[in-house]
Amino acid sequence: MSIRLKVILPYLLLTVVVAVIGVYVVTRLVSNTIQERLTNQLLEAGRVVSDNFVRQEVRHVETARIVAFTAGVADALAGEDRDTVFALVEPLFAGLGVENLILISPQGKEVAHLIVDETGQLERVEQGTGVANSVLVAPFLTNKSSDAPPRRALGVNYVNDEVYYYTSIPVALDSGEFAGVVVIGTSIRSILPFLKSTALADIIIYSSSGQAIGTTLSAADQSALQIVSITEEEYRTIIVSENIVTGNNIKIDGRSFSVARGPLQVGSDRIGVFAVALPLDFVIQSGANSRTTYVVLFTIVFFIVVVIGYVVSRLIINPIYSLVNTSQAIAGGNLEQRTGIHTRDEIGTLASTFDEMTIRLQERTHELERTNEILRNIDKTKTNFIQISAHELRTPLTLIMGYSQMLEQDTKNNPELLSLAQGILDGSERMTDIVDSMLDVSRIDSNTLFLRKTGLRLDLLIKKVNKGFEKAFEERNIEIHTHELRDLPLIPADPDLLVKVFYHLIMNAIKFTPDGGSITISGKYLNGSEPPCVEVAIQDTGIGIDPALHKLIFEKFNQTGDVLLHSSGKTKFKGGGPGLGLAIARGIVEAHGGRIWVESHGYNEQTPPGSTFFVSLPVEKQTETSL
Repeated sequence: MSIRLKVILPYLLLTVVVAVIGVYVVTRLVSNTIQERLTNQLLEAGRVVSDNFVRQEVRHVETARIVAFTAGVADALAGEDRDTVFALVEPLFAGLGVENLILISPQGKEVAHLIVDETGQLERVEQGTGVANSVLVAPFLTNKSSDAPPRRALGVNYVNDEVYYYTSIPVALDSGEFAGVVVIGTSIRSILPFLKSTALADIIIYSSSGQAIGTTLSAADQSALQIVSITEEEYRTIIVSENIVTGNNIKIDGRSFSVARGPLQVGSDRIGVFAVALPLDFVIQSGANSRTTYVVLFTIVFFIVVVIGYVVSRLIINPIYSLVNTSQAIAGGNLEQRTGIHTRDEIGTLASTFDEMTIRLQERTHELERTNEILRNIDKTKTNFIQISAHELRTPLTLIMGYSQMLEQDTKNNPELLSLAQGILDGSERMTDIVDSMLDVSRIDSNTLFLRKTGLRLDLLIKKVNKGFEKAFEERNIEIHTHELRDLPLIPADPDLLVKVFYHLIMNAIKFTPDGGSITISGKYLNGSEPPCVEVAIQDTGIGIDPALHKLIFEKFNQTGDVLLHSSGKTKFKGGGPGLGLAIARGIVEAHGGRIWVESHGYNEQTPPGSTFFVSLPVEKQTETSL
């Protein structure tokens, strides 16, 4: 018997049986009396209302924190700068969908008061409303604590005489000092329809006097509010009760309702009393059959399903557990583990295939480990060779350069010998650059690159690098342009190493830009990113780079195109080199915590698409001060 039948057939039959019984129970099994169903529904509706007020409180707190943590709001509020506060919070007010927003300074002054009028338009409130003396704000102003928990209350806004649900939180400066209070309000008129749709019952909200201040019953006019109101004594009894209290029935517009009342609690505060109302005729008359009979029948079927399900699951799950344990062991590195399953069903086939796959994986893993060890040894040998060769070449190169300089001085009167001496000197200088590059690569590979950081101005550093290429720009007729470098902030970096980065990048741009082309260097400060950084772009009009090589060109000894077709010279078109410049630039940039990358549409010598190299270096975050 296949595993498919083992799983599907029993549970298909059981599902049909349970579905038939479930439909029968749901449609026939109702509460023994109308009052029991009514009470259960009222209690559930009451819990839904309380939960929705808690969600509204969460939204208030989140919105208030957005306002409080908006850059500049705390300072402007503490300084009672109304114009700045309005300029900062009015866009937030519209975007966050707030109905009422009040900001109070530490001295108790209403610095800003925004409200949505009846037409949905934003309105500034210029006169004071006395909210600073309310239970929402007064404790904050007294304690001056920026860590105090939120406060909430129901209250009337005297601007439009409408009842709002308010939440207030303290505002803190960057130093942690108390900077004022943010009050967020949503009108009861807006909240009630949503409560009715989620609780599936009509809602009534009461003031501390027992007077109904809002309801979804009827048109909520004064006559309807008077009918559903309670006495002040009843209000005091309900506000301290621990549960929802079912009350008397009421009749509005010829329809009878049953009412349950309870305390409206948000957090640790009880801010009022609410009621839920359901029509008395909402319950369908219960069936004539005994509820006990259905309960017993459903229980028996339930236990049968459990027993059969347990037996079937054991047949299926045990082999699966073995597969899971084996796969976890293999994932942990134990390639010797096997499933040990030898059944003839689909799970047995899966286990056999899994064991074969594990054996092959084990063989290939051992092979890869041996190969990786060989590669590590080769790479270590190569690195050692580079380091030793560079050190060994430095001494004779120093002697050659010294003697060449002496020859240059002694042959000033002999043009032919002077030309030969200068050729020797130029060649030795280029060889010295290659040796220095090899040493830089060695330091990067061995993580011995030492940074002497100081505050750098990029515009001056790049100007210094460009000055060294003036002769190349003139010979190759290449225009160099710089934009927006002077306004960049100081960069904490090693000046000598950063010179090498831009030296290699600009030299690379010169080599692969045809005569008559141009190079543009620009920069921008990205203060919004994390962490803040300065991004410098070196854009050329050169022959471009194949997208498949965008990452490979930053590896050691890598060069684009056919190496045999490269010309000699550091700045000649398609000039050759050891292929270390971009690898050194990447190593130095990453040592500074930055990154480097290239963007190019492709390689084309007939219609050069150009390339742009980007260097991103971290800087300290700049803060803007409002005047």
